[in-house]
Amino acid sequence: MWAWLKRHALANYCPNNLDELHVTARNELKSAQKRPSIIAACWMQATLW
Repeated sequence: MWAWLKRHALANYCPNNLDELHVTARNELKSAQKRPSIIAACWMQATLW
């Protein structure tokens, strides 16, 4: 999930401080929960199954 977050949701994002990064990353992860295709793709990529 972190790789997806870095490359897609937070690409070209420049926070002013760590608190802003924390809030934005948390919100993006929450929105990713609503997209099962992203979760499935990350799971398949991790080869943990």
